[in-house]
Amino acid sequence: MLVLTRKTDQEIVISDSIRVKVLEVRGNQVRLGIVAPKEVSVRRTEVPDCRQEFSNKVAGSSSLVQSGAPQFQNP
Repeated sequence: MLVLTRKTDQEIVISDSIRVKVLEVRGNQVRLGIVAPKEVSVRRTEVPDCRQEFSNKVAGSSSLVQSGAPQFQNP
C-alpha cells in the first residue's frame, strides 16, 4: 500500500486517467473529489453494492412469477 500525505487542494493521479483531489479536511473527515472515466467504477467500500442487491431481488421475484405464486397489485 502506498501512503501519501496531501494538503487541501492537492491531487494525486492514477494511471494518467484518474485524479483524486483533497477538497477539505475537517476534524477526522476528509472530503475527496474523484475524476475518472465512465468505465471506471468508484464505490465506497462501507456501502453495500445496491445494484447487486437489486439484481438479487429481481431474480428472486421472477422465480416467484414462474412458480405460480400469487401476484399482488399495488392499489
